[in-house]
Amino acid sequence: MANHLANETSPYLLQHAHNPVDWFPWGDEAFDKALAEDKPVFLSVGYSACHWCHVMGHESFEDEATAALMNKCFISIKVDREERPDIDSVYMSAVQAMTGSGGWPMSVFLTPQAMPFYGGTYFPDKSRYGMPSFSEVLTQIASIWTNRRDEILEAGATLRRTLERDAASSTHASSLALETGVLDAATRGLLGSFDRRNGGWGDAPKFPQPAVVEFVIRRYLATGDAAVLGMATTTLDAMMHGGIYDQLGGGFHRYSTDEKWLIPHFEKMLYDNAQLARLNLHGWQVTGNEAYRRVACETLDYVVREMLDPTGGFFSAQDADSENEEGRFFLWTPDQVRAALAETSPGSDEDAELFIAAYGITASGNFEGKNILHVSASPQEVAQAFGLEAEDANRRLANARRTLLAARELRVRPFLDGKVLASWNGLMLAAFAEAARVLGRSDYLVVAENNAEFLLAQMRRPDGRMLRTWQDGGAKLNGYLEDYAFVADGLLGLYETTFEPRWFFAARELSDMIVEHFSDPAGGFFDASDDHEALIIRPKGLQDAAIPSGGAVATEMLLRMARLTGEQSYADLGETAAARVQQTAARSPLGFAQWLAALDFALAPRQEIAIVGEDWAPLLKVVRARYRPNLVIVAGNGEDSRGIALFEGRKALSGRAAAYVCRQFACEPPVNEPCELEGLLNSSV
Repeated sequence: MANHLANETSPYLLQHAHNPVDWFPWGDEAFDKALAEDKPVFLSVGYSACHWCHVMGHESFEDEATAALMNKCFISIKVDREERPDIDSVYMSAVQAMTGSGGWPMSVFLTPQAMPFYGGTYFPDKSRYGMPSFSEVLTQIASIWTNRRDEILEAGATLRRTLERDAASSTHASSLALETGVLDAATRGLLGSFDRRNGGWGDAPKFPQPAVVEFVIRRYLATGDAAVLGMATTTLDAMMHGGIYDQLGGGFHRYSTDEKWLIPHFEKMLYDNAQLARLNLHGWQVTGNEAYRRVACETLDYVVREMLDPTGGFFSAQDADSENEEGRFFLWTPDQVRAALAETSPGSDEDAELFIAAYGITASGNFEGKNILHVSASPQEVAQAFGLEAEDANRRLANARRTLLAARELRVRPFLDGKVLASWNGLMLAAFAEAARVLGRSDYLVVAENNAEFLLAQMRRPDGRMLRTWQDGGAKLNGYLEDYAFVADGLLGLYETTFEPRWFFAARELSDMIVEHFSDPAGGFFDASDDHEALIIRPKGLQDAAIPSGGAVATEMLLRMARLTGEQSYADLGETAAARVQQTAARSPLGFAQWLAALDFALAPRQEIAIVGEDWAPLLKVVRARYRPNLVIVAGNGEDSRGIALFEGRKALSGRAAAYVCRQFACEPPVNEPCELEGLLNSSV
């Protein structure tokens, strides 16, 4: 029989709707029942593509005896962290304060007043890994609740004071003046901790950290330091050649379990691929390395092929598991490669051996007896080994990849989480919009415009406020700061691609809602709006996680809006927010890279361009020839330019489009010729 999750829309919650556990969704019904029956609450937080969430689900939540114990002694609540990041943030902070670490599945025990008093992550069904069994934990907590409740209540009160103190400290700053030295200090820290052998930062498990690499690229553009650029290129190269990248279908897996980027956790998340597509696009713009351009396009093409709803929204995730085995969909043996290629190209034995050599396929495998594809030899090396011309080897490898991808499509596919989240869609909207303008891809522009139309039509309330999640034709739940900030950023990116005023107006409207409903009078921005459901604390996360900090993205958005509109109030809010975080970001750049990007924008020499007239494409081509992250640009014929200060007093010259370049509050005379514009831009670098 179904439990109380049966009417939910989240795929993750529906995965547990037929557990023998009497799950409730988060809400008054569950807490009222806990209070009436004098029971503690067990809160389980996870997401659909989480491998260890599935493991704990199979071991414990589908087990009749464990479920009976849970139903007898607890009121159990399931939360999809992707739908409710506020709940996830508050209780993850509690778990980290109690245990020193966190992760998913997150397992937290609460009072009926929602106060946490004990927590952890995955608990096994039997005692192992140095952890007690989940049944042992349940039994002990139930006993303490009955016999030593005063200890629980005191622990909960102490923990709440800790969380409130930590939240208050996030707004403390010794100075509100922006400091250029912060960027230099952060860069030195990244250089000191960089993994020069494998790329990235830290040991296993290794995460892509696209915001960090983006900041590194920005610092290279500002300083010209080759060692700084080397951090970016080494990391991009290692990821694109490793198993974390899907060598057949494009797109990136969640993270690598080893330090060499070889063995991934196989789930694919929309947010990773949005950020990494843009990162590789920027890598190509800065270095001219065509491999980065290829990876960016393959990643976006994968999203169109497998993650795009016909309505225009992007799905959230693809699971790591298929047929109850992790990674099964992506793994190969030598015989499978030979058979797939022979079936479509008889006599292609050499092509199979070429592919096997290029992608490191062995009889013993590199993952549970099978092979995760990775680039183990360059096309030039493979060509030389087989006595081929490099061009011929490249062509044959490309044909083999297409054939094997088609063969893989016949396998049982991993589960697809079909919910559409506003913030993650904003990240992907920004990626498609930028790729469309940089690469001149009209197909990417269509995807971006359709997504923007979808977000504005389907994921807003009648009053224009954002909603969090959409599934099967319906949207629900209040939007969070990240939803407003990421969608606004994506819309502004689309405006910079098409210069259609409606996208600017929509981005500004969302920016104004951020100011009205999320601003903290002490500086910065709360994660949840002023009219959102009250939790034990109002979350205000500052650090980047798998997605950038919502506060950091909102900060840079407002700084950009200030330059576009001339409204100083936007700049004041943005600069105050950035200043309050800058010293922490300097000390901990791996966790605050998006804030460092916002600081880079605030501190960089101001550069603003207005192109006015009808035939502005040649001038615009000059601007787009390079990656210019701190440039603010508008273009158009001057009509419907309400609220865009950069257009004021500007007009075409002699019937031709003119470019007006301003830097550091001083404007150059307008120019008509692309070569003149290029000279102005280069002189201001």
